[in-house]
Amino acid sequence: MKQPILELKNIVKEFYGNRALSNVSLTLMPGSVHAIVGENGAGKSTFIKILTGAYSKTSGDIYVGGELINQMDPLVSKKLGIHCIYQELNVANDLTVAENVFLGIQPVKRFGLINWKKMHQDAKVIFDSLQIRIDPKQLVRQVSIAQKQMIEIARAISQQAKVLIMDEPTSSLSNREIEILLHLIGELKQQGIGILYISHRMDEIFRIADTVTVLRDGQHIKTMPLKEVSGVDELVELMANRKVADYFNKVEVPIGKPVLKVEGLSKSNKFHDIGFELREGEIVGVAGLVGSGRTEIAMTLFGMLKKDSGTISIDGRPVDIRSPRDAIKLGIGFVTENRKETGLALKMSVRENMTLPTLKQFDKMLWVDRKKESKAAEEYRTRLNIKTTSLEQRISNLSGGNQQKAIIARWMIQGTRILILDEPCRGVDVRAKAEIFAQISKLAQQGITVLMISSEIQEIVGMSDRVIVMKEGHMAGMLEKPMITPDHILKLAFGGANRA
Repeated sequence: MKQPILELKNIVKEFYGNRALSNVSLTLMPGSVHAIVGENGAGKSTFIKILTGAYSKTSGDIYVGGELINQMDPLVSKKLGIHCIYQELNVANDLTVAENVFLGIQPVKRFGLINWKKMHQDAKVIFDSLQIRIDPKQLVRQVSIAQKQMIEIARAISQQAKVLIMDEPTSSLSNREIEILLHLIGELKQQGIGILYISHRMDEIFRIADTVTVLRDGQHIKTMPLKEVSGVDELVELMANRKVADYFNKVEVPIGKPVLKVEGLSKSNKFHDIGFELREGEIVGVAGLVGSGRTEIAMTLFGMLKKDSGTISIDGRPVDIRSPRDAIKLGIGFVTENRKETGLALKMSVRENMTLPTLKQFDKMLWVDRKKESKAAEEYRTRLNIKTTSLEQRISNLSGGNQQKAIIARWMIQGTRILILDEPCRGVDVRAKAEIFAQISKLAQQGITVLMISSEIQEIVGMSDRVIVMKEGHMAGMLEKPMITPDHILKLAFGGANRA
């Protein structure tokens, strides 16, 4: 019988008398994937930091290879073969791939000179063993995010990794890159490496994990083999302590008059001959594979891309949207899929991020009426339950879910009529998702029109009144209830017959 590669027994972590973890236990076997799931604040990050030596446990026992480890620190953790690949990648962009793989442990020749030939050869051996094709001599800044992740994995292998912790490893990857990474995880399992896998993406967990541990509010709720889990609903209910029926918070509202109409909209090499209509109080989902043109349509409606042909009409009148400023004036708001790069001013406060497009509302001669601005921001902080110590706190210090709610608040303050949401719940936990979905439903109740793009079919099915399905830059079809099902969406996305 195999010996566990890692065991944690009754781990407790307290901060100033407050328990962040309470009697959490976990066993990791070699060559297996053990998923850890839970909402933000469930204790996952604290758990990782104890394993990597960033935090000291308050009590409990850690065994590596059957040996009790009395004191864990970052150096001890690495020597024991425990490596973590974080969501924010840790690579040196101006060094080569091989230099990153062997950073700090470069092979040397006589007189301490780096043995470049051996380093390149050794890097190639590691990549070949993992069936990865990357040029060891290439600069890291020239490779994709997925390849940077693979470089970090190769670095861990070069340091004799026994345990690999992956923290939201697919949050910034395309579907194709995700497939490559999941295949690589299979290769790591065959080499006997134990993997702790942390992700909000349930479909990935059911595909690759052997065992799952659920944490909630620092408590160990349950550990079970994946084959004994009935489905996503069971995991979500364990994580959130509520039924999935309460998850989407979709309220059916009367659909009003047409607000926005698109006819023959085309953009070279992006999308072709797109036509649809959006109505007051309606939530229209946009589904399809990455690269199908979903985001590009949204960017065109918001003036970030220039259309080649076609018309956009609002309230029956053709409009010319040449910039985001034009779109905002017409009552269109846009929550982008990459909030950190294109949605937030990370060095600014929560208040400033919430009121950026609406400063004219708070104009007081040549100055901003800070009291009026703060009152508006405070109102929406309360309405959307944005958890922050202060409106003046840097928005970069908020969780992903609270950052996303602040961006939605921005457009609510603006008085937006048409709100485009591109992956509104990417990288947020189930509780934050439920709150965001509740707000989306409230917007529809207020007569606001919502166009929601999502890669998560459950989100599309749970929230949409109608669904546009995209395939390779074309509309594969428009689904209406009761045809909005995962089967119908997938058939259209992968090339089935159109449904109008």
